[in-house]
Amino acid sequence: MTANVTLSASAAKQINTILAAQTAGTLLRIGVEGGGCSGFSYTFDLDTAVNADDQLIERDGAKVVIDEASLPFLDGSEIDYVDELIGAAFKIHNPNATAACGCGTSFSI
Repeated sequence: MTANVTLSASAAKQINTILAAQTAGTLLRIGVEGGGCSGFSYTFDLDTAVNADDQLIERDGAKVVIDEASLPFLDGSEIDYVDELIGAAFKIHNPNATAACGCGTSFSI
């Protein structure tokens, strides 16, 4: 299966920053696994192998692989990197998600 998954410029820049400190050939592996408050959770790992059934996504030199089992859950998604008041993190804008967990950091004035 092939999924339409994209990387934002911000995500590509941050991935390149992270991978610059790693061994040559290292890439970011993103997946979906069962568990978490809403039923599924995203995984982010460093890897040096691209399996035959992985989808490789590249932008501005940044490389991300997604395993075949995770692709249907991520189809149409954009992988972004956001730097907000509550912190900086990778964020997946996933049109397939119907609900999200609310146990993140809260902020009020």
